[in-house]
Amino acid sequence: MKRREFLSNVAAGATAFGVTGCAMQPLGARAALKKQPMLMKAGHQHDHSPDTLRALAAFGVNHICSGHLSANMEDWSVDALTRLRKHVGSFGITLDAVPLPLSSSYITKAELPEILLAKDPERDRALENICRMIRNAGTAGIKFVKYNLTFLGVVRTRRVPGRGGASLSAFDYAQAKQEPPLTEAGPISEEIYWERINYFLKRVVPVAEEAKVGIALHPQDPAMPKKTGFRGVHTVLGTVDGLKRFVKTMPSEYHGLNFCQGTVSEMLEKPGEEIYDVIRWFGNRGKIFNVHFRNIHGGFLKFAETFPDDGDVDMPRALRTYREVGYDGMIMPDHVPQIAGDPGGQKAFAFCFGYIQALLQQLGAEV
Repeated sequence: MKRREFLSNVAAGATAFGVTGCAMQPLGARAALKKQPMLMKAGHQHDHSPDTLRALAAFGVNHICSGHLSANMEDWSVDALTRLRKHVGSFGITLDAVPLPLSSSYITKAELPEILLAKDPERDRALENICRMIRNAGTAGIKFVKYNLTFLGVVRTRRVPGRGGASLSAFDYAQAKQEPPLTEAGPISEEIYWERINYFLKRVVPVAEEAKVGIALHPQDPAMPKKTGFRGVHTVLGTVDGLKRFVKTMPSEYHGLNFCQGTVSEMLEKPGEEIYDVIRWFGNRGKIFNVHFRNIHGGFLKFAETFPDDGDVDMPRALRTYREVGYDGMIMPDHVPQIAGDPGGQKAFAFCFGYIQALLQQLGAEV
């Protein structure tokens, strides 16, 4: 099948699943929607190798976040970041973001564990390096950086089967083993967690404002019970209310979220009904700096990660909601199911890019 025919078929299918939504909306709402310009673009993360950049350019994915950089300051010099931006740009692609060495790793495997462990004086030295990284990113012409503040990393239980025999990453709290009962950080109450978050933000947000670089936090993946937490950690960044408190802690246009739609959906009892208002709350306040466009089956404490067209969230409706709030950044795949003959996930990611591009194209036709 030719690419044009493929896009036409995908767009037609998307319309059938409600991309245009005209039959469901009053005339006034449709008119207001059409006034919103189409500014979003497909994006990518994880890898900036030449082979990947060539493939992205062929897909028309012209904006990316780079793969992970080390915590070595040599990788974060202005010269190194400028070389990286120019390398990406040589493929006709814009480097919008880089990830700070504050990844989603478990605390003992984290690049800079001393920040959340509040291990002084190492914490202050690490924070000074983070501030230098942000300043250098701004000087190198990079729009924002993304990061995590997690003790637990990404917690999952056994995988489950999905469409066509695909293997889906899943979480079922009832099956999760809390062994040992505490992480190496010891008991982390809500109060302790917020104290460490606030310490971080008070040091870093003013530097982000000075450098004019957005700092985008990824939420805790997944949500855990509020009363008990998980392995002694009360995951304050794993609830919508916690994320609202987080973005309000230090008022700044440069302080916001790497809005992982999949992770936020995991916080909700009925994500297929609730996620759109969550997008509106953060989007209307300018707190969505990047979007991980991921779908799930299930919800709070029990879910599986699906292909974007095969979950409980109406993805065309979600995309329309991002446009409604004026979001103009990247829409990118996040995690993908595992399929036979695709050990690196390249085929699965290619499917997601095609799906996102088709939805963006169809939504753009509504303007």
